[in-house]
Amino acid sequence: MLKPLRITVHAPGPDHCVVTVVGELDVVTAAELRAALQQAVTTYPRTVVDLAGVAFCDCTGLSALLAASRRARERGAVLWLRSVPYAVARLLRLTHTRNAFTIESRHCCPARAPQPTRW
Repeated sequence: MLKPLRITVHAPGPDHCVVTVVGELDVVTAAELRAALQQAVTTYPRTVVDLAGVAFCDCTGLSALLAASRRARERGAVLWLRSVPYAVARLLRLTHTRNAFTIESRHCCPARAPQPTRW
């Protein structure tokens, strides 16, 4: 079942914001994410992207994240990923793009999917 994309931007202070992403990042929704992240990284010197609510991410979603990371570096700003779900972590690993991002380790999900519980 498709989860509609919901993006919220919260600025707890003048120097940073938190962009919370919930839903599916794909060819249909990536442009919306790209626009929100570009606005955030050009407005704030520090941007945190909370991905805890992301259920799916394809290469177009990854492309939007990469574009924001690149734009932040160009401006001397910082972009962090927070609460990276397994599906996104796996995509970063498979595409060798993990090093393009700073990931908040205290919020980072495990590198592997949880193993099913045996009864």
